[in-house]
Amino acid sequence: MKFEAEGPRGLYFEEFEVGARMRTRGRTITEADLVQFAALTGDFNPMHTDAEYSSGSFMGQRVAHGMLTVSYAVGQAYQLGILDRTVLGFRGFNMKFSSPVYIGDTIHAELRVAETKAARRLGGGVVNLDIRILKQDGKVAQKGSLSLLMMSKP
Repeated sequence: MKFEAEGPRGLYFEEFEVGARMRTRGRTITEADLVQFAALTGDFNPMHTDAEYSSGSFMGQRVAHGMLTVSYAVGQAYQLGILDRTVLGFRGFNMKFSSPVYIGDTIHAELRVAETKAARRLGGGVVNLDIRILKQDGKVAQKGSLSLLMMSKP
C-alpha cells in the first residue's frame, strides 16, 4: 500500500494570472549569513568578510553577497506556497544589483507575474516573474526577472 501525504500545494501553470502581485515576508541579514554563505560558496571577498578592509572601501562596511540576497529572495518566494509541489524547474534569472545590502538590513521580495507561456511537452508552462528585492527603507537592492517551469493541472 502506497501512502502519499496530501498537504498544501502551489499554483498550477494555469492558475497564474498575468499582472498578479505577491509580496514575501522580510528577512534580516546577519553576520552569520555572510560567513556561512562565504564558507558554502568559497567567496571570501574581503568586501563580504573583512570588516577592517570594508571600512576603508567605497561601501564603508561589509556588504552581503549579491547572490546571497538573490538566494534569500527565491527562498522567500517559495515560502509564499505558490511553488510547493508544482514547480518543475528553475529556468533562469536576470538581475540588476542596484544598492548594497548590509548586515542588519531587512529584505523582502515583490513579485509580479509578467508572462505565461504554455510548454505542454514539458508538462506545464513557463511563468516569468518580475522581481524587486527591497530593503526596509524601500530602496531597491536588486530587480530583475525569474523564469520558472510550472506543472499543469492534472
